[in-house]
Amino acid sequence: MSISRRTARRSVQILGVAAASSALALSAAGSALACNISEFSATAKCDGTKGVIVVTDKDGSGTPATITVFLENNGADAKTVGSQDVTGTKEGVDVTFEEDWSPNAEYRIHVTAGKDKDHPIVDKDITPNLTTPSEGCSKDDESTPPTTPAPSDSTTPPADESSTPTPSASESSTTPADTSSNAPSPAAGDSNLAETGASSNTGMIAGIAGALVVVGGGAVFFGMRRRGASSSR
Repeated sequence: MSISRRTARRSVQILGVAAASSALALSAAGSALACNISEFSATAKCDGTKGVIVVTDKDGSGTPATITVFLENNGADAKTVGSQDVTGTKEGVDVTFEEDWSPNAEYRIHVTAGKDKDHPIVDKDITPNLTTPSEGCSKDDESTPPTTPAPSDSTTPPADESSTPTPSASESSTTPADTSSNAPSPAAGDSNLAETGASSNTGMIAGIAGALVVVGGGAVFFGMRRRGASSSR
């Protein structure tokens, strides 16, 4: 009887150890397949000239999850960008949110995972918050440089051409001014010479003087004859 009891106790102990080991294995397998916040990641990208926020779910257990994106401002939610459901895989499933984000903007991504929404497995934020790149998606600066040099080059040549005719016009204006100033001086001299050479007063004076000379000579002549006649008597 004692031997049978000992055998029974050993068998019970062996069964207990086996049950405990199997329970530990099952719990470990269950924890390995459980959804975890570390399996979610987010990044800000550009789809052409528009910004998007992409959240990746690499949950191999396939637990359904809900992802919500918030725009942050001074540590508070400024607006809700959107909310989408996703069922992740080991390779990863991407969820895209269209958001024309600004450079250095901050976004909070919240994940709620589990079939029972009242008792979710995961109810946390992806840490740290997502910060967008310092350069936006629309690059207007690249289009402006080619347009600015074109008008500058086209404006410079006509400016030089317009500057050249101006001195020619000024020179042409100065030359007639000099000729007009010289014209009156010889005209004035000619008028003075004409007045002195063709003066009617000088002719009259010369005629009167000649007449006086003739009269004086005749008077002298007659006077000498009278004296001669008187002396002969």
